[in-house]
Amino acid sequence: MTTAVQAPMGGTANFAGGSSAASGLALVRVTIGAMFVWVFFENLGKGLYTAAGYAGLIRHYIEASHSPAIWKAVMAIAANHARMAAPMQGFTEISIGILLVIGLLTRPAAVVAFLFLGSLWISEWGTSWIWELLVPVLASLGLAIGRAGRAWGVDALLAARQPASPWW
Repeated sequence: MTTAVQAPMGGTANFAGGSSAASGLALVRVTIGAMFVWVFFENLGKGLYTAAGYAGLIRHYIEASHSPAIWKAVMAIAANHARMAAPMQGFTEISIGILLVIGLLTRPAAVVAFLFLGSLWISEWGTSWIWELLVPVLASLGLAIGRAGRAWGVDALLAARQPASPWW
């Protein structure tokens, strides 16, 4: 969907890729993507993608957070299956990061980022400042809604060939 509007100086702006709004969304996309890549390497260095490291962190969330009991039960399942969950989380974090940085399949990557960060936000309730994760959670949702890969991203090239695709 492309919406052209009259720009203040008489030109037109294209909200699908060339406007300052699209550039702003692209900047947020690259920032959230870089955050995921950074966190991947930080967690890798801390050993959080090992079964013991991952299970220890999740158990800390279970003990220290104010998450709902049902969510703590879900976290306990993840901690009990840390040999599988830890590398899956690492793969998810680095994949989301790379896809957002390069702007490829931005909408699905942003939806996964929204869900992933939202689940982390619930897991950390009461252990950190409430806005620490809520801002990137909502920013990720905005990336999906705003088709943020259509500026400064590979999605722009794909959209030129198939503009109606919901994937970019």
